[in-house]
Amino acid sequence: MKRLAFAVLCLAVCAPCLRAQSAEERKATVTYLRELQAADGGFLPAAPDPAGTRLTKSSLRSTSSALRALKYFHGEPRDSRAVAAFVEKCFDKSTGGFADVPGGKPDVVTTAIGIMAVVEVKRPTEPYADGVLTYLGSNVKGFEDIRIAAAGLEALGKKAEQADAWLKDVAKLRHEDGTYGTGNGAARDTGGAVVAVLRLGGEVPHEDNVVKTIKSGQRDDGGWGKADAKGSDLESSYRVMRCLHMLKERPADVDKLKAFIAKCRNKDGGYGTAPGQESGAGGTYFAAIILHWLEEK
Repeated sequence: MKRLAFAVLCLAVCAPCLRAQSAEERKATVTYLRELQAADGGFLPAAPDPAGTRLTKSSLRSTSSALRALKYFHGEPRDSRAVAAFVEKCFDKSTGGFADVPGGKPDVVTTAIGIMAVVEVKRPTEPYADGVLTYLGSNVKGFEDIRIAAAGLEALGKKAEQADAWLKDVAKLRHEDGTYGTGNGAARDTGGAVVAVLRLGGEVPHEDNVVKTIKSGQRDDGGWGKADAKGSDLESSYRVMRCLHMLKERPADVDKLKAFIAKCRNKDGGYGTAPGQESGAGGTYFAAIILHWLEEK
């Protein structure tokens, strides 16, 4: 009887961590995200602190994250027209790329994020397509560039002429068993690389080893993390969950992952990228999309 009572008590204590967001929690998160929208239409990466010691300004990266988080938490920006205008102002016609802020210098990451943001604000991609293809094709260097460029091109619905060359570059990082990386970072590295391959239209050899490596890489805290890091983080967890989702797989322990995400949630309704970290647009997006995938049947 004592054991039964103890088990019931444990379930009662753990239940809030294992369920999805309640309606009130979801509403609070949407409110948090909406309040990140600034006067210029873009979104801040995090809320300004009350003391005013942290200066923040709108960025394309945080705007894209906030827009996607709002979508998965069933919310809308306070001013949809203003955010669309902000995204458009980040486009640099002279290079075909997107900058993180209007008038800034484009790079591969912000260009890929920019075309994804165009899709999120429901604007036609045709005015940007040729420029983005040219910019990414000329400037991608290294795996991280390939990974984010593949995501941008997927959103654009286009294939770069360099896709086959990029796939060969990724293949150079692959082990004979189909996995990537080493040690406790193998799950993150494998997930990120396999997603890039799939987005570029490549084949995934030894898919069973890929799934096994990712599932067995789930840490005791319920998430996944970077190589040599003790704890997990939502960005790493996003990378592996994106891979599992594309391979139509689920994590070994869904409840532990939900509990980890719950620990990343803060009183303001937003999420940090790890437990104890302050809320931000990026962390809230990672939480939103992972929870969305977990809630899918």
